[in-house]
Amino acid sequence: MSYESAKAAFADWGVDTETALERLKTIPISMHCWQGDDVVGFEQATGTSGGGIQATGNHPGRARTPDELRADLEFAYSMIPGKHRLNLHAMYLDTDATPDRDEIEYQHFAPWVDWAKEQGIKLDFNPTFFAHAKADDNLTLSHPEAGIRDFWIEHGKRCRDIAAHMGKALGSPCVNNIWVPDGYKDTPIDRMSARSRLEVSLDAMMAKTHDRTEMLDAVESKLFGIGVEACTVGSHEFYLGYAIRKGTLLCLDMGHFHPTENIADKLSAVALSVDEILLHVSRPMRWDSDHVILLNDDILQMAQELVSAELLWRTHIGLDFFDATISRTAAWVIGTRNMQKALLRALLMPLDQLKTAEDQLDFTTRLTLTEEFKDLPFGAVWSEFSARENVPNGRALITELDRYQATVSGRN
Repeated sequence: MSYESAKAAFADWGVDTETALERLKTIPISMHCWQGDDVVGFEQATGTSGGGIQATGNHPGRARTPDELRADLEFAYSMIPGKHRLNLHAMYLDTDATPDRDEIEYQHFAPWVDWAKEQGIKLDFNPTFFAHAKADDNLTLSHPEAGIRDFWIEHGKRCRDIAAHMGKALGSPCVNNIWVPDGYKDTPIDRMSARSRLEVSLDAMMAKTHDRTEMLDAVESKLFGIGVEACTVGSHEFYLGYAIRKGTLLCLDMGHFHPTENIADKLSAVALSVDEILLHVSRPMRWDSDHVILLNDDILQMAQELVSAELLWRTHIGLDFFDATISRTAAWVIGTRNMQKALLRALLMPLDQLKTAEDQLDFTTRLTLTEEFKDLPFGAVWSEFSARENVPNGRALITELDRYQATVSGRN
């Protein structure tokens, strides 16, 4: 179907496709750097495996250097409509120096900022509280030893400074997201002490005030993970309360809840108590396995809630998955485009009609509308958006993904 025919079909329902396309262009998605190298990072002295993070698979083409990762990112961005962001972890420094985590400085990440300026994108940031000898017990900010806590507090302080510097240099607030792997493999006796230590450490780490036009703090919860099956210190309830009390962003990661929980349902609930939200969009399968996101009901409902509840302006959308069984660049492209497609579908919904039916308790009309609307030609509108943004679709996209993968398959 042509775009003009699709435009007319949506107009019959009172939906303006042009307005939806213009709105979609303004929504940036923060693409995560760690999909490109299986969460290995570029530290030359301090990094180790572990911390509840594991990428599975050995598909050829993993980025081994910052330059290789940036080249992969440039290709991925060229396959995605619109202008987006990059979410960078502290373990991805670009320097010949060998600082430990409590010694990193902005200069170790300056090449990323220079590259971001060249590409016309913005940056977000994350302290790296895992894959380090001082995180081997799966305890960092809540560790019983003050020396371990102090090490990670200093790491967090430096990351906040680096993020603020990035935000100032690029003219856009850098979201600095705090996730720690702290927890216990078996049932603990004293959860309260661990959570009290975590709160005190977070307070010390975030004592310095930063300009919110440069840096925004976010805190991220988790249900459980590898090695912390019995108890996660930084639970959803812990961080929800902390975000409300301290005025930070609350990060909702789709892979960090029970499989039966609907993250879309949480958005409007927490939005009544926190000013801004950070999303980590992922696809859990039985546990926090971070699969590449699909255009499935979970994603569609999340996008619909963001649009219907008018939360887009208060929500920072980021991705968080890492799949080493498929082309890493293709994973970025597929996942980011699926998030955009979900947003487009939400923007093309006759929300006024649906809300009116719901307010009148006319649930029959609400259900009829939602089901009939599924037959409308969303694909033609997406194709038009892609064409206007000069990115390929369909077979042409597959050809480009395969072509690029062939160029990097020789990497070990």
